[in-house]
Amino acid sequence: MSKKTLFLDRDGVINRQIIGGYVTSVDEFEFLPGVLDAFPRLAEQFDYVFLITNQQGIGKGVFSVDDLIEIHRFMLDSINNNGGRLNKIYFCSELEKANSPNRKPNPGMGLQALSDFPDIDLDFAIMVGDSLLDMQFGKNLGIKTVFLTNGKTLEPAVAALSDHVFVDLLDFSLNYPTN
Repeated sequence: MSKKTLFLDRDGVINRQIIGGYVTSVDEFEFLPGVLDAFPRLAEQFDYVFLITNQQGIGKGVFSVDDLIEIHRFMLDSINNNGGRLNKIYFCSELEKANSPNRKPNPGMGLQALSDFPDIDLDFAIMVGDSLLDMQFGKNLGIKTVFLTNGKTLEPAVAALSDHVFVDLLDFSLNYPTN
């Protein structure tokens, strides 16, 4: 049986994005409205739920891997305590200019998930994000893409790469056809 797989971006999808900056501590991490309500539904709808996030603030020396681990521990505890789950978190700390195969829009983090979980079937996988990079990542991995507007305008370049568009993660969890 094919495993339904969900890849999620973090900033702007799960938590409030700091425009022009980075979430560097738990104190700066703020869940977006409805996210904790969405996760139990996503846990029922998908066999695997992964976080795929670029975190070049580490490469820039703005915060450390230990800071990121603490932020993600807080995030995971909150998600788990509300009946949701993330099977694994993948992040790329390299700078954009390094053109790492693991940095979105390159598919490296998705390929790592495939290596770690060989029963993933990309025909039943979706990338949910809020940026052009997220949609490009999904297409580069060969999977369906979902764009979350979260109050943003849907730009033509993003629309061209988006298979579906929803307002936010809760809207997606309530209205995406998972059959």
